[in-house]
Amino acid sequence: METALVLQFAVTAGLFALMPGADWAYAIGAGLKSPSSRALAAPVLGLASGYVIMVGVIAVGIGALVAANPAALTLLTVIGSCYIIYLGISTLVSLRRPASALVSSDAVSATGGGAASDGSTDNGLLGSYLRGMGVSGINPKGLMLLLALLPQFLTPGGWASGIQITLLGGIFIIEALLVYSSVAVLARALLQSRPRLNLAVSLGSGVFLTVFGGWLLVDALLV
Repeated sequence: METALVLQFAVTAGLFALMPGADWAYAIGAGLKSPSSRALAAPVLGLASGYVIMVGVIAVGIGALVAANPAALTLLTVIGSCYIIYLGISTLVSLRRPASALVSSDAVSATGGGAASDGSTDNGLLGSYLRGMGVSGINPKGLMLLLALLPQFLTPGGWASGIQITLLGGIFIIEALLVYSSVAVLARALLQSRPRLNLAVSLGSGVFLTVFGGWLLVDALLV
């Protein structure tokens, strides 16, 4: 692999990770209600794991097959958009609960920013992890972007394309993990002790996820 191409990809992928989206909304929400760094790690690792799956799918060629099959791509988009809408609505509904319920509830909010358990139980951590994986792993826009991005930086005549895609994807995953961790930690440090601002950001996260998921759904069904 050419070093120049790898560096160019690292910069491009880093900019992609810095683009606010559903992943950011989830990371911010997780930071707002995670009571400890251990609890905060679960949703962030979930986001990264979703991209691990996505890169693996692209590396073995399944991603290209899905992208070339309109019915399969539409189905993936509908499933992903409905899940994101569910996360957004769950967050908005959870904001109606009293503060005491937010702390004691067994259900962690969709973005980690509404209703939350203490996040320290195995079930709570697993739920946060799986939700994070779902947010990134079944995001059709992320799949299409990586499908368009990764082939541009492959070295012709170099290692097998699957290996190159895996290595480049690994760079993106590391960058995404650093970005989402920073977003979640900053949200926890700056907003958790400010109830009104916390509520406003949680509300914004819920609205964003709902609108974003709705836009994906309408786009999939009408196009």
